[in-house]
Amino acid sequence: MKKKERNNMQATILLKDGSKYDGKYVATRSFKNNEVLSSGSDPAKVFNNAKKKGARNPVIFYVPKKGMVHIY
Repeated sequence: MKKKERNNMQATILLKDGSKYDGKYVATRSFKNNEVLSSGSDPAKVFNNAKKKGARNPVIFYVPKKGMVHIY
């Protein structure tokens, strides 16, 4: 029997106060800099607002509402 290898990837926290953004798209400056630049219900507007605030390649993600079921 082959020994299972452990995944050595580190977890990344994208957002410290996620409950504040329940059900919204959020833009941060990068994966390393999680300063929130923009948020809202329209991902294109969130992206454009982040670009206007100087983010070269903003990271956009959706923060699900608490208790929301996810099917992948």
